[in-house]
Amino acid sequence: MKNWIQFNRNEFSGSFGDIGTDFPLIAGMILASNLDVASVFVMFGLMQICTGVVYGLPMPVQPLKAMAILVIAQHIQSSVLFGAGLAIGLVMLVLTLSGTLSWLAVKIPACVVRGIQFGLGLSLASLALTKYVPSMGVDGYVLALVSFVFMIVLLGNRRLPPGVFVIALGLLYAIFFKVNLTSLSSGIGLHLPQFALPNTGDILTGFFLLALPQLPLSLSNSVIATNKTLHDLFPQRNISVKKIGITYALMNLVVPFLKGIPVCHGCGGLAGHYALGGRTGGSVVIYGSVLVTIGLVFSGAFQQVIHFFPQPVLGIVLFFEALTLMLFIRDQTQSKRDTAIALLVALICLTLPQGYVAGLIIGTVLYYSPWLKGL
Repeated sequence: MKNWIQFNRNEFSGSFGDIGTDFPLIAGMILASNLDVASVFVMFGLMQICTGVVYGLPMPVQPLKAMAILVIAQHIQSSVLFGAGLAIGLVMLVLTLSGTLSWLAVKIPACVVRGIQFGLGLSLASLALTKYVPSMGVDGYVLALVSFVFMIVLLGNRRLPPGVFVIALGLLYAIFFKVNLTSLSSGIGLHLPQFALPNTGDILTGFFLLALPQLPLSLSNSVIATNKTLHDLFPQRNISVKKIGITYALMNLVVPFLKGIPVCHGCGGLAGHYALGGRTGGSVVIYGSVLVTIGLVFSGAFQQVIHFFPQPVLGIVLFFEALTLMLFIRDQTQSKRDTAIALLVALICLTLPQGYVAGLIIGTVLYYSPWLKGL
């Protein structure tokens, strides 16, 4: 147990492995629905810390992506968002305790899970290269190039982990060219999370408006694909789907009451922390501590804090998270049928509305279909 939580340069490097996914979604939700900055960051950070301690692995917490996209696009009011968090927490608890979640994990073929991972990797890589990297013009391309060189040269280096240098590059650029230090200092002060009590109407509206669109992605990516990724990266640790489902549910039954955003686990975040050097729960605890500090101390200067994480730098981090996910497909290459199914599932995930649930269903049907048995 004592080796499950370590604090060293590799864990520090790994702690920023998922920030490319998290930070833009969190910032977008705060601005779209006028969320309380302190509540969001403190609760999101505390869930990271709890997950790091419970699992002892670099398995971070992420915003619920489908919910986040709907909130940002439609400016859904915060009370409905909190109601949706409670709704999906209750649904996941029922699925877990009834055994449905474990049954699904057994029945869904490995090639389908690999396809979901590959599709998510393609999606993240596309986001990194088409949106994040070009977002700041020439300066952004230079930042991205230097970050990419750091990652290529130092990837896998335990003595000089790349995340330390990439994040330091972004911070230095922000301090010298982007952050108004006067505005930053004037916004410093203690801010605590606020209490909320979603009513029945918020929960029902949140269920239909946000939780239902999120559920397929959560089942495929947040639980089943995450469980598979854990077994790939840490085969010595036997983490069950049931445990993942329970922690997913419990987090969402807590955070809405303190105005936190709904959260999940995710194979992409796990891959990102691992790619940058994280091997224990220490990387997640460090990450969570940074987020809690932002919420408690710097939430009044949120507009300046955003600049500390330049999007081109986040894009490179996100790109290597994507590569780690996509490489898992290599264990399917021994079978033409399984490779074809995995690639088809990835393509469906990437291109179709509700692509993750469509890929999950279509890939599983094809796998068990007698038509493809001879391939």
